[in-house]
Amino acid sequence: MKTRLRFITWASLAMAGVPFASGVATAGVRVCTFPGSPSTALDRAVAREAFKTAGIAASLAAGGFDGSDDDGVSVKELNEALRHSCDVIAGFPRSTVADGSGSKLLFSRGYLRSGYVSVTKKNPSAAQAAANVVAATYASPAQLIAVQQRDVALDIENTPELTVDAVVKGHARSAIVWYPAVVAYTAKHPEQQLDVASTTSPYADWHLVFAFGANGASIRQRIDTALDRMAADGRLAELTRKWALPDSTQAGQPSQSSFAYRDGPAHGGVSALRAQLASAGARQQGGFIKVDASSPAGAPSFDSAQVAHGKSLYSGSCAKCHGAELQGVNAPALKGPAFAPAANAHLTIGGVFGYMASNMPADRPGKMKPQDYADIMSFLLYSNGYQAGSSKLTADSARASSTPLNAGTSH
Repeated sequence: MKTRLRFITWASLAMAGVPFASGVATAGVRVCTFPGSPSTALDRAVAREAFKTAGIAASLAAGGFDGSDDDGVSVKELNEALRHSCDVIAGFPRSTVADGSGSKLLFSRGYLRSGYVSVTKKNPSAAQAAANVVAATYASPAQLIAVQQRDVALDIENTPELTVDAVVKGHARSAIVWYPAVVAYTAKHPEQQLDVASTTSPYADWHLVFAFGANGASIRQRIDTALDRMAADGRLAELTRKWALPDSTQAGQPSQSSFAYRDGPAHGGVSALRAQLASAGARQQGGFIKVDASSPAGAPSFDSAQVAHGKSLYSGSCAKCHGAELQGVNAPALKGPAFAPAANAHLTIGGVFGYMASNMPADRPGKMKPQDYADIMSFLLYSNGYQAGSSKLTADSARASSTPLNAGTSH
């Protein structure tokens, strides 16, 4: 279960040390960015202005991340980078479902509210408009959002650029993409006319912030003050203008439509996501996942031995991106109100299990044993307030459950 933010891991993160501006010393605070991200130019510009406003000498530094690691950036790697290579990370993506709150990192106020949007081609052909295919980037929040839509086939692409290309070339009706990637795509392909609309999902809303090491409290305070000043005098709005979400995603928000693993089969939705990529190569050329329905059933039971085994499996396959304490790092939290609220859950047990068993871990989706997935699900349930019983949870019973995933529920 190592869903990662693709824009963090697209490319090698090494950079040569470059001063922010003439007249600013290259010594002092070292600021890293994620140069593979489509927002890198924005992150540099905001960092340059914020540190100048704060009166802090700063320079760009090598990021210290392993660019060959394609399954995310762990808290350990972030802490190592901040300890040895830089003092601040600019352009850190943060959300309420993946905020790294269990780590020792400190975060500034946000300087850009962004998120995942739905992209369509202006004036598509009739055939394309009728196609029930949605493109998304493999093992990213985009895929999590896309699978929440009922009765669709997913065109899974390896990068956000290829995801948008799937719409442009008519392979998909729409695409779920991080908005800065849309900005980067249209800058590279100005001839392409795209429509952008909002998405309704717990995984859609993100903010770009500065991340600091555990000893960076004083710097964070000065940067927050600088960002407040920049917001007050209009400089921040000017810097982020072309990156800001368009009005079409702010007004006329869509209603809470039926989501695949929120509603469950008891509401006529989808609780099992029986998805399988054709091969690892499918992620390079675009693979298809078919979302199907299954029959309803009650809340499943699990035993304590499964919880222990599931915890061990989770530590080895999931914790890197979802956090050792399930708090979310660069993938959604699997514990707490964003995942399992006290009431009015947006997820079902069967839906979560179906997605997990089909698409996780990110480096080998659907490749674990069915019973191992059931044991991990037992650990997730236990961690969110469900009590162990005497009956063993099976993959079939987990997949069939239409019970809303509300925290503090016992069975």
